[in-house]
Amino acid sequence: MTSLRLFMNSSLSRRKILQCACCLPVAAALMELPSIANAAAPTSPRTSLTAEQALKALRDGNDAFMKDKEINVERNRDRRLEIAKGQTPFCILISCSDSRVPPELLFGRGLGELFIVRNAGNTVDTAALGSIEYGVSQLGVPLVVVMGHEKCGAVAAAVSVVEDNTVYPGAIGQMIEPILPAVLTAKSKKGTSLLEDSVKANVQRTVARLRTASEPTLMNPIKDGKVKVVGAYYSLENGKVDFFDV
Repeated sequence: MTSLRLFMNSSLSRRKILQCACCLPVAAALMELPSIANAAAPTSPRTSLTAEQALKALRDGNDAFMKDKEINVERNRDRRLEIAKGQTPFCILISCSDSRVPPELLFGRGLGELFIVRNAGNTVDTAALGSIEYGVSQLGVPLVVVMGHEKCGAVAAAVSVVEDNTVYPGAIGQMIEPILPAVLTAKSKKGTSLLEDSVKANVQRTVARLRTASEPTLMNPIKDGKVKVVGAYYSLENGKVDFFDV
């Protein structure tokens, strides 16, 4: 029994040594890799628009969308060939997955102009935050817009949890969990519509979080005035996007 224990211990020790030895080349290689913040700049040129100019472009596009105006945007073969060489978006848009909220259409934009991060409830998890940081640091995007919308199903689900203790199956409950604080904030203010107030509170919380980001990748350009983060609310019936916290 003692011999078996000694054998197992010695085998385990050798296994650990071999595992560590195998990891050494990988660890060394990882040490040589540059961080994403210090990675080489993209080969394609970055947008020349400032945050204010980018915001105006969105406002103008939405105004045309509301009025059913014909919008001349680049969606042809030449444009596809152009952006195949590299993308130069001027806005990062965090939006809901709702099929009634198509970003390029409601802002009248063409191919390669919006860097879109979408999920139900327009929340920002690790994947979304990484996408935002990539857009800012590697693509040089000057404007970040967090947009909620009227009658959002994800926010309605969060309201149902707060008001009726509803329990959702699978990953749905985890998905709407980050929205719950916004619902509680909206509820404490006792407005006219808990759902719509919660949608806006959810946007405001996300905007505040991004503006106070601790990672230099996002914090420094915001602090230096090179990047602007704003909130927005889209009305389904009239097609208007209202910007706030500008």
